[in-house]
Amino acid sequence: MPEFNNKAMYKLAYGLFVCTATQGDKKNGCIINTAVQVASDPNTISIAVNKANYTHDMIKATMACNISVISKEATFDLFKHFGFQSGRDVDKFSADYAPSNYALADNGIPYITAGTNAYFSLKVKELVDLGSHTLFICEPTFMTVLSDAQSCTYEFYQSDIKPKPQAVGTTPKGETVWRCTICGYEYVGEDLPDDFICPICKHGKDDFEKIIR
Repeated sequence: MPEFNNKAMYKLAYGLFVCTATQGDKKNGCIINTAVQVASDPNTISIAVNKANYTHDMIKATMACNISVISKEATFDLFKHFGFQSGRDVDKFSADYAPSNYALADNGIPYITAGTNAYFSLKVKELVDLGSHTLFICEPTFMTVLSDAQSCTYEFYQSDIKPKPQAVGTTPKGETVWRCTICGYEYVGEDLPDDFICPICKHGKDDFEKIIR
């Protein structure tokens, strides 16, 4: 009898997207991995956004958002910018983020042009509470192709975009890995220093899990 194994979740295929929203003068965005066409007549797209994300609250308040489909041409900087910091703490569309990386859609919400291949403007028609996430059932009001580059999957991100772990220690039997539960960065070594800070997302030791390989 096969055992219950949470790693089966890693076998599910995901795309990756930047979900953006505008509320008043505030523009924001976050990385999501669930944007799916769920019906063709009428054309309907569902997206799931973590309730902890500031973008979630903006979508819920305005009932509108854009999703930009991340392509294989994206760099890790795109994921760091929209995935490893909160819009509650930083302005993700400040002068530090190059205007050439995005544009404003007709709905007044930015879409990402660098490292993406398409974008959709969405009007939320229905909300479903899923516990940690809200499922937004949306009607696309506009959509277009930005490039012919292939879409980036979660698997491609893990294998080709995310920085590889740096070996900083060895173990006598096999390998002990400390994996950041926030961004996936891996530290190799028997012990993780108490003052260790993830070089990618800047989280501390409490957000690392120990894995024996």
